[in-house]
Amino acid sequence: MSLKARALIDVTLLLGLATLAFSLSQWKQAEPVRFMWYLLLAFLASGLKLRLPGIDSTFSLISVFVMIAVLELSLTEAVFMSCAGTVVQCYWHSQRRPKPIQVLFSVASMTMAVAAAYFVYHSSLFELLGRNLPLMLLAAGLTFFVTNTIPIAAIIALTENKPLRGFWTDNYLWCLPYYLVAAAIAGIINICSRGIGWYTWLLVVPVVYSIHQSCGLYLGKAEAEKKHLLDVAQLQLRTIETLALAIEAKDITTHDHLRRVRTYSVEMGRRLGLGAEELEALQAAAVLHDVGKLAIPEYIISKPGKLTLDEFEKMKVHTVVGAEIVERVGFPYPVAPIVRAHHEKWDGTGYPYGLKGEEIPMGARILAAVDCFDALASDRQYRCALPLDKAMKIVAADAGKSFDPRVVKVFEGCYVELEQAVQAQQTQERSLSKDLKIENGRAPDAGFENSDSPLLAGARAESLDAASAIAAVSHEIQMLSELSKGLGNCLSLGEILSIFCLRLKQTVQYDSVAVYLRQEDRLVPEYVGGDDSGLLSSLQIPVGQGLSGWVAEHCRPILNGNPAVEPGYLKDRTKFTKLRSAVAVPIKSGDVLIGVLALYRADVDAFSRDHLRILLAVASKLSLLIEKTLQRRADSCGPTADTRTRVPHQQGLLLQLHRNINLEN
Repeated sequence: MSLKARALIDVTLLLGLATLAFSLSQWKQAEPVRFMWYLLLAFLASGLKLRLPGIDSTFSLISVFVMIAVLELSLTEAVFMSCAGTVVQCYWHSQRRPKPIQVLFSVASMTMAVAAAYFVYHSSLFELLGRNLPLMLLAAGLTFFVTNTIPIAAIIALTENKPLRGFWTDNYLWCLPYYLVAAAIAGIINICSRGIGWYTWLLVVPVVYSIHQSCGLYLGKAEAEKKHLLDVAQLQLRTIETLALAIEAKDITTHDHLRRVRTYSVEMGRRLGLGAEELEALQAAAVLHDVGKLAIPEYIISKPGKLTLDEFEKMKVHTVVGAEIVERVGFPYPVAPIVRAHHEKWDGTGYPYGLKGEEIPMGARILAAVDCFDALASDRQYRCALPLDKAMKIVAADAGKSFDPRVVKVFEGCYVELEQAVQAQQTQERSLSKDLKIENGRAPDAGFENSDSPLLAGARAESLDAASAIAAVSHEIQMLSELSKGLGNCLSLGEILSIFCLRLKQTVQYDSVAVYLRQEDRLVPEYVGGDDSGLLSSLQIPVGQGLSGWVAEHCRPILNGNPAVEPGYLKDRTKFTKLRSAVAVPIKSGDVLIGVLALYRADVDAFSRDHLRILLAVASKLSLLIEKTLQRRADSCGPTADTRTRVPHQQGLLLQLHRNINLEN
């Protein structure tokens, strides 16, 4: 409970109990029989409770008899009767036993409300106005309503961190007519008691019961409507979570990212004064802003390096596609504009439409800054996470260019606090079963495809283009012809790779080199040379992870990737690594991946497209050298034909080679 809530409880208890003590000290009882009947009726009315929809609070019909007591009884009797009825209301047919502090607060609040209504009704001001009964009843009823509902609403609002005015209006203002009707009934009973007798209170019993029934029907309908709206909201929330899981299935790095961005964005929206509807839209957009990546090829999303121009053009489409997907959900608040504009920049250089300044929705401006900050502070395929303060400095440096300066200013003042809140929310969440191996299903109904894989065909076409480009340069032709010259049959694979890489260095400069061969689902270094060779030789890279693992999984080359993302290379991420850029190409035998050739440099962006074209051509020669060496090894260790398949010598040895290095066609 907040300090404000505790302070309000203490003040209410102090004033209420003081008022109760003062009232009881003035005890006067002219007609004890009438008082006892009123007290009994108040007890019965306290049991006619109605549960208020949406909040943990009840509402009883004792207010009618409280207003009668204000008009008919003394202050002491009115306060005692109302307090006794409040205690009965707290315990009678209660779903859970209230805490003593809750009972005391309710009694104190009721005491102040009854005393305030009593003094207003009996105020000398109305003597000057000629004791206008309707005006007196209206003033007393309004006073009782305000002083009885505001303290309770304030405590609940402070406890649940809700605005008092909105909470009181939504949950208590609707019952104002009931208080006014109670005051009117009390006025009628007062008039009747003067002419007939005090026992005319019996007339109010059927009226009170009718009010209870009608209010019960109204609140039941309101509760049903509220439940329906809650079900719709829950459906929308499940839709958001389902789409978020779809994003996770496409891009594994987004799972924690989406949860963190949502927490950051919503809190930033509150601090920047966004309304309830805008906050709902921002929360949904924070989770769904990358849903358009479902339309982006997976090799681009998981690429552990910088994107090419063509790849970036494809990546930019995710903002428009994401907005189109979100529009079809039919959210009752504007989510799609935020998703569409979350890569727009303050100076107008963003995408997709080049919006500038205030043209960008506020939710998108918040999301842009938060998204960039969390991306910098999180591990990515192409680099390691930055410290929070360094990530914040990078975002702050772009204020006025990429980001709204006002958003960045607020963000700078609270990012540490928000990070602590995110860490406190860490929960165990269930992820998708993407790594599950399905044993059933031997073949698709339409049979297996016999043609080449599009990815492998694209990689082969890229290699052919590279070879034709190199053929135009005479010294590169000479280099390619001499790379494997003189590598005789007496050399081991390690010796051949060593000589090959030394000759390669004359054309493509590198600080470190590694030739990885695939063994089952891992890449194992067969030859390593240059700087950090000891560390590189110890790597066991899972296919699909890191820089070389991505090349192996997609059979596509990568240019100027970050060596630090190789699994196991940088064990201490706070430590500076010497190697800053890498170029890697797949080594294939036909359509089967044998391994990966990777060159590393200490400079950033040290390799050019010419280097990449050379390596693509070199990889084919390297593949032949590896095959010949492993074939020679197989000749010395086994028969000239595959004993299982009975395939002739050359083909049988190639199949045996593929099995020996545990490759799958």
